[in-house]
Amino acid sequence: MTDASLALEPIVSARGLKKSFGRKQILHGLDFDIPAGRIYGLVGHNGAGKTTTLNAMLGLTSYEGTIRVLGEDPFQKRARLMENVAFISDVASLPRFLRVRELFALLSNIHPNFSTDKARQFLEGTDIKPEMKIRTLSKGMVAQLHLAVVMAIDAKLLVLDEPTLGLDITYRKRFYRRLLEDYMTEERTLIITTHQVDEIEFMLSDIMFIRDGDLILHMQMETVSEKFSQLVVDTPEQQQVARALGPVYEETRFGQTVMIFDGVDRSQLEPLGRVSTPTLSDLFVALMQRPTANPETAR
Repeated sequence: MTDASLALEPIVSARGLKKSFGRKQILHGLDFDIPAGRIYGLVGHNGAGKTTTLNAMLGLTSYEGTIRVLGEDPFQKRARLMENVAFISDVASLPRFLRVRELFALLSNIHPNFSTDKARQFLEGTDIKPEMKIRTLSKGMVAQLHLAVVMAIDAKLLVLDEPTLGLDITYRKRFYRRLLEDYMTEERTLIITTHQVDEIEFMLSDIMFIRDGDLILHMQMETVSEKFSQLVVDTPEQQQVARALGPVYEETRFGQTVMIFDGVDRSQLEPLGRVSTPTLSDLFVALMQRPTANPETAR
């Protein structure tokens, strides 16, 4: 398959993607396309199916349905596919017993598109030296090393599974900003799973929410503000009118009622209180609630 034809196809395409472990079905027939040059946030509670979805993309698990990554079946063509795909999990996955130079040598042997020279360049100006053992590095230094490894891999698809787990907020923000500024191009696609969804909101082009094995939201970030609205109401009269418009979620914050609406025109909401776009974490909380027949129990 030529690069020209790949450019016209999604980087990842799934149809009817299912996965079961024994009698328990983890994925319930997911359909989605991920175009090139996008930054996707894949978000869900533990056990929702996001890691299983990633594993299917990476050829690490069998599945029902179809999934293609760079035009290939990842389970059948994993070795070939990994030439253009990189997968990085949390920083704890770095082998602590190795020296930094040994890690680079290992990665050079494992990944054909890893550049030791680029990794060393990314570490210039830091306190990390080639002879240091990874286990002697602070968490912040490990984060810097981790980032250098990520950016030294010339991959068309980069998958990051909770890449900043255990790091403080300073290093998390630095990790993502440098990844965005020094790594991303129009030819590269990035998929991130994280529980700190608000921290990556600024860099995402698209968002996917998985709940109990179902894809309940898949849209471009610019569309979120068009589709969803958050309303803060103060009076019982406003609340009664607003509830008649069918909020998908309602809660009380500091004595005020906050509602989230899906597809309701903002002109109908503005007379009832303060209207804004919900943050991704607020939207996550709203949409991850399991459906209930009694609206009162959802609040």
